[in-house]
Formats: sequence, C-alpha cells, structure tokens
Amino acid sequence: MAKKANTKTEETINLEAILFKCRDILRQAKNSGSFFEKRDMMLTLVFLRFIGEKYENGVAHLRSQLTKEGLDPDDENIVSAFFEDATFTDGTYNLPPEARWSTIINTPAPGLNVALDTALRSIATTTPGLKGCFVEGTFTQRNLAGNDMKRLVDEINKISHKAFGEEKDLIGRVYEYFLKEFAVNATKEEGEFYTPHDIVQLIAGLIEPFDGTIYDPCCGSGGMFIQSAELVRSKQGDISRINVYGQEKEAATYRLAKMNLALRGISHNLGPESDSTFTNDLHKGLYFDYIMANPPFNLKGWYNDNLKNDARWSDYDTPPESNANYAWILHMLSHLKHQTGVAGFLLANGALGDTDAQNIRRKLIENDKVEAIIVLPRELFITTDISVTLWILNQNKKGGRYHGRNLRNREHEILFMDLRTWTETPVKGEQKKKVRLSADQIKRASDIYFCWQSEGTDGLHYAEPELYRSVGIKEIEKNDFSLVPSRYIEFVDRDSDIDYDKILSQTAQRVSELLKSQQSNNETLRNALKQLGYECE
Repeated sequence: MAKKANTKTEETINLEAILFKCRDILRQAKNSGSFFEKRDMMLTLVFLRFIGEKYENGVAHLRSQLTKEGLDPDDENIVSAFFEDATFTDGTYNLPPEARWSTIINTPAPGLNVALDTALRSIATTTPGLKGCFVEGTFTQRNLAGNDMKRLVDEINKISHKAFGEEKDLIGRVYEYFLKEFAVNATKEEGEFYTPHDIVQLIAGLIEPFDGTIYDPCCGSGGMFIQSAELVRSKQGDISRINVYGQEKEAATYRLAKMNLALRGISHNLGPESDSTFTNDLHKGLYFDYIMANPPFNLKGWYNDNLKNDARWSDYDTPPESNANYAWILHMLSHLKHQTGVAGFLLANGALGDTDAQNIRRKLIENDKVEAIIVLPRELFITTDISVTLWILNQNKKGGRYHGRNLRNREHEILFMDLRTWTETPVKGEQKKKVRLSADQIKRASDIYFCWQSEGTDGLHYAEPELYRSVGIKEIEKNDFSLVPSRYIEFVDRDSDIDYDKILSQTAQRVSELLKSQQSNNETLRNALKQLGYECE
C-alpha cells in the first residue's frame, strides 16, 4: 500500500505546487528579505540541487562505464585517475564532499545556513568556471530559522531533472515563477523577464542556430541559449560546436545565467561582469553567426550624450531617446557577421510603424536587412500582455546553400506573417489568460518561412489571406516604409456576402405572421424577436 501511495504522490507532484509551498515558507519566515533576496535564495538552492544531481549522475555514469571496461571503480588508482579531476569527461563538475547535495540534505536544521554557505564558498574556490554564479554568504546573512530553512531544502529536493525531464529549463522556470508570484518590480521595463519556451523554440526553429556563435545582448536567465542547445540536440547536433556570448545588466540575473549555462555544460562568455549593453558593450568588435534576443520592450532611460555619435548607428541615424527599440536593432545589426549573420528578436508592435524612427526603418529596408516580420498572438507572456512582433534580420538574402536547403534570391522582398489568431492552445492553471504556440504551429510557421526562402517559390505571388504574404520594396515604399503586416496581408471581409435586405425582409415577415396569429401573445413575440437578435422591454 505504501508503494502505491508514493507512486500517486510522484504522479501528481508538479513544479508549481513545490514553488507555491516554497513561496509560502518564505512569506511566513522572519528575515526572508525583499523580493530579490527571496528569489536569489531560491535560485541558489535550486542551483545547488541541480549541480549536486549532475554530480551524482556523473559519478553513476562513470562507474557504469568503468565496470563495462572491466575496471574496478573502487580501486584507489582508478579513483585517482578518473574521479579526482576538476570535471568528468562529460563536463560534470566534481564537487568536494561539503558542496554535494547529499551532504546538504542530511545536515540538521540548526546547521543548514552555515552548511549552504560553506558549499558555495567551496564551489567558488575549487571550480573557477562557477565563480560569480552566486553571492557568497547568501544564507548566513539572511539567517533564516533552522526549521524554515530545512522545510525549504526539503521542498527543493523534490525539483529534480529525474522527475521533470533533462530537457526542461527548470532554473528558468523557477525564475519565471518568482517574477510572476512576487510581482514587485518584476516588469519588462525593469529588465526582469523570462521568455517562454514556445517563443524561443519558434525563433530558434526559424533561424536554426545549429553551429557557430550565438549572441544575446540582454540574455536574462540564459533561456535562449539553453533552449537553442536543446534544439541542436534534437537535430542530433553537437552542442560543443556552439559558442555562446551574452550580456546582462542586472547583477542577479547575470549570476543566474552563469548558473544555468554552467549546469548545462554550454561554452559561454557573458563578460567579466554585469553591465549595460549600450553604455559598455562587453563584446565590442565581435561578430556573430546568430543573434537571438528578447530586449526590454520600449525601454526608457537607455540614452546618454556619449551615445550620440556611437559607431553602432553611424550608417543610420541616432535612435530616438524616447525608447530603445531601434537602438537594440542597430546594436544587434552591428554584431552580425557581414555576409552570413542572421538575427531573430522580439520587439513591441509600436516599432513597426514608429514615426520617430521612420528614417532608420527606411534605411534598414533599403539596405535589405529585414527578412521577415511576424506578429505573434497576445497573451503568450505571463508578466505582460503587450502585443509583440518577431523580427528576422538577414545579412544575405541573395540565396545559395544554407543548412541543407537551396535558397533563392530574396533581395528587396520581406515576408509578413500574422499569427494573432493562433490562440487555440490555452495554458491551464494561470491566474490570467495565457496561450502558447503548439509544436504543430511552430512547424507551420517554419514551413511558411522556409518555403518562401526556397528555390522555386514565386515571391511576387506567395500569399495566403489572413496569414502571410511576400511583399516587394516598392509596395512598402508606397506605405511610407511601414512594417505593419495588416497593411500588406489580405483580410477577407466575411460580411460582404451577407444579404442584409433579405434578412430584414424575412424578419419583418416573421413578425407579421406572429402578430396575425390568434395564438400569438406578447411573450411569444418577445421570444421570437430575441431569437432574431432583438431585445424587447
């Protein structure tokens, strides 16, 4: 019976339930601190849990491999040769005993704060690749009561890749949860944001970052990189062929991204510190194969006078000071490889026809940098319901061989897609309405884009009403270089085929028949008119 009960518990447990319990523990505990301190404490615990799990899995895998080779994994010489390196061959970090999750979970409640900070200090000392992922002294400074900390650790112990799947960005999901539940300052404008899995899959599915260098100038928790790596794995690719570069302004989020990438064994360079991409570009002079980004929408306060003649917009105009939308575009364009670079990024819909940036937009179109504009459904995000567009920039629209496909010349053409009606897949259990893009929808969008790019497609007649259309630069010029898809995609007027005279005639005839009928009464008339769309007092 006990076994059956445990199985049921495992089946019904979910990440939201665990984090809800953790949230309540922190709300009730003394000294738990601000939103950011609660979040950082939780994320650091999850980091220790995951790196401990990765270590345990690495040891188990290595022991199995050695045994298959006829070697004794407990032999002193074997242990020295294979288990005492800084990392195992699969990139798993070799943790000292005091930093292992098995040590933490078995520490009595009164000693947990000290044990947790000892683990952090030990990791920072012995593993340079993990230095800067966390704030040492996190737990003793907060000094939660032993029983509260023990309850937290026991809950975090349930968050396991064995339970939820190795492919899940669980640290990113924990981050997203705390943005949503502790909503203080957790807004897109503050730079605290998490990009949902389906949106990242859409971007990655379109630009296919299978090898080379990937850059994100506002990388947040590193979710773009992680899910891109998972896409590479799903295509049976080698993530060792991907090198990740990023930058993040918020110190806590910068540490989170380093945690996330380190745990996944993804080669990365996020710069030596957190800093603003605009005022201190940490990757100046570098050019990348792919750029994926979800910049803060309509970011204000980004500009200062030192940026007036910045080289990033020397071929265009200085972006408007009112918001950073076009500053992000020109910054990313400045980092794309000149002949081959491709970028996919999100911006608020206002950037499609912003009059303040019309001249920049005109030059981008005339210089043939814009390849596709895709309006996404509302309510894809948890922390904002602003309408969003996916932009794709491409440095080479001339065609040729690309990722196993033969591409046609697409110069001076832009593909417009409008996916706003793709809202039939709701996300359950959210406090507000939220939808997601299904795998079939992501594939459908990719197929539309790839077919448009491919040899044999007639770009002048590539269209489906209310969904997509390929448009030439002359038509875009006639529309004052607006990139609003509804200006170009055909929308069907379904009301034009309705014979209103016939409907009104039928209605009048029905009312007349009722009035003449001896069986008719006021109630019957009211009901009949109600069925026809009229309300009676």
